[in-house]
Amino acid sequence: MGVLMVLLLPISFIPLLGYAIAATRTAGEDPTHGPPRWRLSRRLIADGFWTALVLLVLSAPFILAWNPLADVMPLQQVYAHIGAAFLLALPWGLLLLLLMPHGTSRFAATGRPLDLFDFPASLRGVRRDFPAWNVAAAAMVTAWAIGVACVGLLCVGFLPGMFYAILVSAHASATLRPAGISGTTPSSG
Repeated sequence: MGVLMVLLLPISFIPLLGYAIAATRTAGEDPTHGPPRWRLSRRLIADGFWTALVLLVLSAPFILAWNPLADVMPLQQVYAHIGAAFLLALPWGLLLLLLMPHGTSRFAATGRPLDLFDFPASLRGVRRDFPAWNVAAAAMVTAWAIGVACVGLLCVGFLPGMFYAILVSAHASATLRPAGISGTTPSSG
């Protein structure tokens, strides 16, 4: 089901993000359990909506900078846009790695959307337990690299690779749950 959701990504983006939160929640409650079952619910949609919104907020500056950066590059238009994308990818990726894992872990544990947007708390979490964050970030980056490598190297395809990376990222985020946050969350569907 996960591969199908990735295949339908343009229309399944929000449910897929909601599933990632559900996987983070499950891994935070008991890391020995496998991924949760796919079940479309109001909670899945709501969790996906809030996660998509925070990703949009964090990505907007990079999206808005893409064309102006490409315009100042002394290359043909298509190459300038590719170059601009590569230049923006590193700071964008670092920003997401600094802010999203802790926010995702808190949101999965509490069910409060504001936990996704509490960027100072995420930075404090990185500072508080840098080694754990570093291992989680390394796992995420490696999973996404393997997911992309599935296209050509492993001949498995991008869709299973992307779904694998989503599950690894969810599990890695769950390891960052701060002390004092319980694994019980309000149910909404």
